Amino acid sequence: VMLQSLDKAGYLDPTPIQSGLIPRAMAGVDVMGQAQTGTGKTAAFAIPILERLGPRTKGGRPQALVLTPTRELAVQVRDEITKLSLGKRVRLLAVYGGKPIRKQTDVLHRGTDVIVGTPGRVIDHINRGNLKLEAIRCVVLDEADRMLDIGFRPDIEKILRRCPRSRQTLLLSATIPPPVMRLAKRYMRDPDMLDFSPKAVAVETIEQFYFTVDPQRKFELLVKLLRREDPQQALIFCRTKRGTDKVYNRLAKKFDGVAAIHGDLAQSVRDRVMSRFREGRIRYLVATDVVGRGIDVTSISHIINFDIPQFSDDYVHRVGRTGRMGREGVAYTFVTSEEGNELTRIEMR
Repeated sequence: VMLQSLDKAGYLDPTPIQSGLIPRAMAGVDVMGQAQTGTGKTAAFAIPILERLGPRTKGGRPQALVLTPTRELAVQVRDEITKLSLGKRVRLLAVYGGKPIRKQTDVLHRGTDVIVGTPGRVIDHINRGNLKLEAIRCVVLDEADRMLDIGFRPDIEKILRRCPRSRQTLLLSATIPPPVMRLAKRYMRDPDMLDFSPKAVAVETIEQFYFTVDPQRKFELLVKLLRREDPQQALIFCRTKRGTDKVYNRLAKKFDGVAAIHGDLAQSVRDRVMSRFREGRIRYLVATDVVGRGIDVTSISHIINFDIPQFSDDYVHRVGRTGRMGREGVAYTFVTSEEGNELTRIEMR
């Protein structure tokens, strides 16, 4: 059944992380894997979860739990598991804030097999008695470094302490800083360490350029660049929510298929924008970093940093949104005269 769904999803050859992680996860061992997004890591843990699901438990208690840092990622992981569970009757639920809790509660009471969610909302359901963890056989911490950055550590620890000790834990993280290491030592059993991070920081298939430009001429440059490049789909990054709205409003007057996404928008609006972007109905998406990290769209050909990112790591994450799965991509960064230091930091990184 799994081979048929992989065939249908067009997954013919495993990516390195899939070849490395799947056999170990199938053997039931704990695995700590260092991997960026866009390497096929979701399928790497989704396949073992689906393959190792037992018969539905008494009272329909979940057997697998995937924790993600953001709602966008929760939705993405849920969709991937759904895609791979063709022909299997798997009950799957994504739980995250910004959606009415009652609807999620009803589904939980009816019984589920796999839960994907953000730590805050998962804890909420545990505290309300909606979510029972005693049947959990596998917990996945996806983008662990980022969950800790956001401040989810207490929630994650609470959740892990409530899961059976005999469970399997899979931890995936783009970087393994000391807090992630401490979490692994405390809650994992003798994990296998696998490193799938490319030795070079940015993907080789991405060409990177920068323009020096006066701050007040950035918008004019953006319009010229989009007309010259005529991208299949482009992500345009701004530093602030206000800046994002401003660029969006001006751009929408000149081009069709423009949308904006940032943390102040209601979750339902963000979901709608993202699904239209994935379907290709939105061509130019103006975004802030918060949302930028969770975006996984294979057809993005161009990344434009309208504002240079403050942190080099954010640059790596932004640029990594193009050239997904080995495709070609191009990134342009606009640099004003006083931003030389930021540019140097990025070049060094």
